[in-house]
Amino acid sequence: MEKLTAAELRELFLFEKLDQAQLDWLAEHGHVETREAGTPVLTEGEAATCFFVLLEGTVALCRTIGGQRIEVSRSDLRGSYFGATQAYLELDQPTYQMTVESITATSMLQFDADEFGPMIRTWFPMAMHLLEGLFWGMRNTQATVGQHERLTALGALSAGLTHELNNPAAAAVRATAALRERVAGMRHKLSLLAQGALDPATLPSLVKLQEKAVERVAKAPKLSPLEASDAEDEVADWLDEQGISGGWDVAPVLVAAGLDVEWLESSLAACPTAVTGSAVHWLRYTVETEMLMNEIEDATTRVSTLVGAAKQYSQMDRAPFQVVDVHELLDSTLVMFGGKLADVQVVKDYDRTLPRIAAYAGELNQVWTNMIDNALSAMGGSGTLTVRTFSQDKHLVVEIGDTGPGIPAEVKSRIFEPFFTTKPVGEGTGLGLEISWRIVVNKHHGTIRVESVPGDTRFQVALPLETTDAHP
Repeated sequence: MEKLTAAELRELFLFEKLDQAQLDWLAEHGHVETREAGTPVLTEGEAATCFFVLLEGTVALCRTIGGQRIEVSRSDLRGSYFGATQAYLELDQPTYQMTVESITATSMLQFDADEFGPMIRTWFPMAMHLLEGLFWGMRNTQATVGQHERLTALGALSAGLTHELNNPAAAAVRATAALRERVAGMRHKLSLLAQGALDPATLPSLVKLQEKAVERVAKAPKLSPLEASDAEDEVADWLDEQGISGGWDVAPVLVAAGLDVEWLESSLAACPTAVTGSAVHWLRYTVETEMLMNEIEDATTRVSTLVGAAKQYSQMDRAPFQVVDVHELLDSTLVMFGGKLADVQVVKDYDRTLPRIAAYAGELNQVWTNMIDNALSAMGGSGTLTVRTFSQDKHLVVEIGDTGPGIPAEVKSRIFEPFFTTKPVGEGTGLGLEISWRIVVNKHHGTIRVESVPGDTRFQVALPLETTDAHP
C-alpha cells in the first residue's frame, strides 16, 4: 500500500503549516488510492468513512436532483479535499453530501474518518471549538430563523384571511339587521290584514304578486349606474302618477329587483285600485327580504369558501404525504393572499390534463407562498402575476411569473443561499427560497429554476410525475 513521506505531505497546501510530529502521523495513517477514469470515488448518502486529498487527476462533484445526477463542480487542484469533510464534528452517522467521480485517472491520499477526525480535534482544540460553534450556530440559527420565516408568512396570510373573512361576515351581519326590519314590516302588514284594514279577498292576489316578484328578483338584469338612475326616475314618476306615497324611497328597491314600469303595470292590474299602494309597499318588503336573503347566502357562501381554502392550504386533517392535485394547492394559496391581490392582475394558465402527484401538500403550499410573496414584493403590489402549469421531461412544472424589475445577474446565483436576501433590512430573512429549495429538491426530488429579465421573472418548480418515495 503506497504511502507519502512527511516531506511529500508538506508540499500540499493543506498540510504545509503542520509540525513534524503531525506530518509523521499523517504519513503513517494515510495511504494512496487510485481510480480509473469514469469510476466513482464515493457516493452521496453513504456513510462518510473516508477523507480524501486529491494528488493527481480531475474529479467531479455531483448531486442527485430530480432523479438525475447533476455535476456541481470539478477540480484538478492538487491538495483539494472532499469526502468526510466534517469528520472533526461528532455527528451521529454522518453521510457523504455529494457523489465524487473520477473524470481522469486519479490518485488520492485517503484517511480513515474515525482516526482522522479525533486527531484533528486533538491537534487543534480551540479551532475545533470555533468551527463547531460556527457549524452548530449556523444550523441552529437557520432552524430558528426558518421557523420565524414560516410564522411571519403565516401571520401575513392570517391577516389577509381575517380581512377577507371580515368583509362577507360584516355584510351578513348588516343584511341580517336589515332583514329583521323588513320582516317586522311584513308582520305589520299582516296585522293590518288581521284587523280588517285590508280586504281578505285581496290576499290571494297579493300572494300571487309576491311570488311573481320573487321570481323576478332571481332574473334581475345588471344595470349600469346611469341605467339604474334613469329606471329609478321612471318608476318614481309612475308611482307619483298612481298617487302612491314615498315613490323616491321605493323606486330604487324595485329597480334593483328588476321591477320596471312595464312589469308593475301588468302585475298590479289584477289588484283592486284601493289596495294598489299597499300592494306596492308589500312588494317592496318582499323583494327587499328576498335580496337580503340572497346577500346573506352569498356572504356565508364566501365565508365557507374561504374556510375551505384555508383547510386546503393548511392540509388540516390530512396525511402529510398524499396524492394531490397541484392546481387545488395553487388555488388555495392564491385565496390565502386575498387582499394582497387587489391591485394585481392574476393570470392562471393551468394544464388540467396533468395527473395528480404524490407530495407533501402542506410543504408545497409553503413553496407557492414564498414564491408568490416574493413576486408581489418585487412588483410593489401591482402588476401581473402569472401562475402556469405544464409538463416537461416527465416532470410537472409550476411556473410563477411576475412583471417586476427582475433579479440582477450578479445576485441570481445566490438567491437560494441561506440568509441571502435583496429585501430591505427587517423585511426578509433570506430563508424563503432556501426553504423552498430544500422542500422541492431534498423532499420531492425536483428542481427549481429561475429566468429573469426586467419585466419578466419566472420561477419554475419541476416535480417528478412518477410516484417516488419522498424523504422526510
